[in-house]
Amino acid sequence: MVQETTLARVQQLAEPILADFGLEMVDVEFKREGRDWFLRFFIDKEGGVTLDDCADFSREIGAVLEIEDVIDVAYRLEVSSPGLDRPLKKPQDYERYRGRLVKVKTYEKLDPDGRGHERKTFEGELLGLEEGRVRIRQTDKKGGIVEIGLDAIAKANLEIEF
Repeated sequence: MVQETTLARVQQLAEPILADFGLEMVDVEFKREGRDWFLRFFIDKEGGVTLDDCADFSREIGAVLEIEDVIDVAYRLEVSSPGLDRPLKKPQDYERYRGRLVKVKTYEKLDPDGRGHERKTFEGELLGLEEGRVRIRQTDKKGGIVEIGLDAIAKANLEIEF
């Protein structure tokens, strides 16, 4: 698909810029909303990103994308932090945020504890990643520890802790 190829090239161009600024790419989206196309970068760094980090990266990536001419439609460039409910995308995210509250949604209903409690949403304390399986100590009434394969996860986010 052309859109996926474009996104892969955009990521490739962004990586050295992110490295220069000491940033990491949490996610990047290229999608149409209504009549407009949006290219959105979600960036982070240890201690969190600032408005200046977003502006500096936006300026640099915007110039590179203009020169390289990888996107053949008019689009809006947006750069922001991933927010307090940061998505967990990479395997290392599941180790980095060990001990934090998370919400994990799976593609299909699972019964990870084998007690007939099939569901697609799991919430609790992230215990980390072991052998390709995310471990969560559930905080709901079902309790206990569940293990979910990375390939079964549709979406995972940090939960806001009060």
